[in-house]
Amino acid sequence: MRKIIITAAVTGSRPTKAMNPAVPYSPEEIAEEAIRCHSAGAAVAHIRVRDPRTGEPSFKLEYFKEVMDRIREKCDILINLTTSGLMLTGPDIITERLKPLTLKPEICSLDIGSLNFLDRVFYDPPEWGEIAAKTMLEAGVKPEIEVFDSGHISQALDIHKRGLFQNPPYFQLCMGTRWGMEATPEDVLFIKSKLPPDSVWSVLGVGKHQLATIAMGILLGGHIRVGFEDNIYLRKGILAKNNAEQVEMAVKLIESLQCTIASSSDARFILKITPQ
Repeated sequence: MRKIIITAAVTGSRPTKAMNPAVPYSPEEIAEEAIRCHSAGAAVAHIRVRDPRTGEPSFKLEYFKEVMDRIREKCDILINLTTSGLMLTGPDIITERLKPLTLKPEICSLDIGSLNFLDRVFYDPPEWGEIAAKTMLEAGVKPEIEVFDSGHISQALDIHKRGLFQNPPYFQLCMGTRWGMEATPEDVLFIKSKLPPDSVWSVLGVGKHQLATIAMGILLGGHIRVGFEDNIYLRKGILAKNNAEQVEMAVKLIESLQCTIASSSDARFILKITPQ
């Protein structure tokens, strides 16, 4: 049976404790959520960090390091650190975005292409994609190519043709964000058709679209992402008590569709990640 990688995106930058008291802020809380998700069946933890007091998005390297150290003391889940510039400002955002690579995670997200995103522009200029790809290749960190629209795949394929992505390229299809790709079955089928045949891909659905979208991902040969970054509910009107509840839901779905859960070792093999 095919093995499915579950990624748990445990905090994000927008959910707050006012929305769901279980949203983690501190490095300790974030690490505990990742460890709990690993026990439930997740092979990858997608990590953002927050100000421990206010919950505001942060990019402090010491917070990333503390999260990683705490996780690696307890389990072997693959760590995927964000390089998102959505909440960053300053004169040299590209350098700031790439600082998490110095901590040697197995994976870093690489957002390709700009779009209008809720209340702001999600700004990813062309030079960002190329510089980030080169830097990750040199650092031996696997890029998770996050795409929010079909044109982003075209840009990623141009970078891939120049040999800047290690094989196989790994795509995360982000469905249901405003104003990116919608999360209909037709959209999932369309965007999946744009991927190169040698790629590994995963899919997420935002909010109410989560369950249907990950089911489509499993059926179409992909992997899946769940977690509070995408959805703070377990089902309509019922807040999730923790991220692991969503992982447990995903495990049941995978098994009901006659697939199996990928371990962290399985994920390393599927993504061709060599331990550093």
